[in-house]
Amino acid sequence: MAAATTCRLTAICRQFQSAVKLSLPTKAQYSSHTLTNYHSLFQRQNYNLFRFSRPVDARPIHTSSSRWGLEEFFDLPENWGETTVKSGSPWSAKQLRAKSNEDLHKLWYVLLKEKNMLLTLEQEAKRQCVPMPSPERIKKVERSMRRLDTVVKEREDALRLLQTGQERGRPGEWRRNIFGKTFWYRFREHPVPWYMNKIYKRKRFYTPSFVAPYIRLSLEKHLRSKTRRERKEKQKQKQLAELYPKKTAQA
Repeated sequence: MAAATTCRLTAICRQFQSAVKLSLPTKAQYSSHTLTNYHSLFQRQNYNLFRFSRPVDARPIHTSSSRWGLEEFFDLPENWGETTVKSGSPWSAKQLRAKSNEDLHKLWYVLLKEKNMLLTLEQEAKRQCVPMPSPERIKKVERSMRRLDTVVKEREDALRLLQTGQERGRPGEWRRNIFGKTFWYRFREHPVPWYMNKIYKRKRFYTPSFVAPYIRLSLEKHLRSKTRRERKEKQKQKQLAELYPKKTAQA
């Protein structure tokens, strides 16, 4: 290793000796051009020497400078003492679908930091027994994060359907139980095949014929309860209209 390094240094010295020569004043421009070319050649050789001499498992270190500390958990100084703070509308699903996965990833952490700041502000307002300025900002951030999560799940479902044909993250299928109810059965791993598994055989994924009349009765019961709720809601609206006719008319 030492011999190889010595050979490299000797070659560099020879190139330096051949490039840098005493020149007359009339050849000053040519000499500066020669030195510039040697500079670039020397940098290139140093880069190649560093690239081939460093270990294989080594990699450059990337660090990000922390510009703020605990100040990020509090609102901007110009908003301190204000009763209302202007804020925009929450992100809509249409706007989020037009963004790339990288932008959604960055936006998620921006919203998360904003949510932490607002929750800190809310707790501080409770401690001082004062109203929080513009508390609707928390709802806007939570609504935006919920829609962002929905958009990400839509993309994951679309990719899964394209690759595997499964509509859910965990593979399964729709089945019916002995009571006639349809449910999503998630596949599980077993140490033995299903036809040799006694526990699996105890599960009945079918509806017996004598349960069919009770399924109809259950459906009728559900429809009756739904009709009863709608009737009560109409009666309540009618009573409110009789008590407050002006307010109802304005609404």
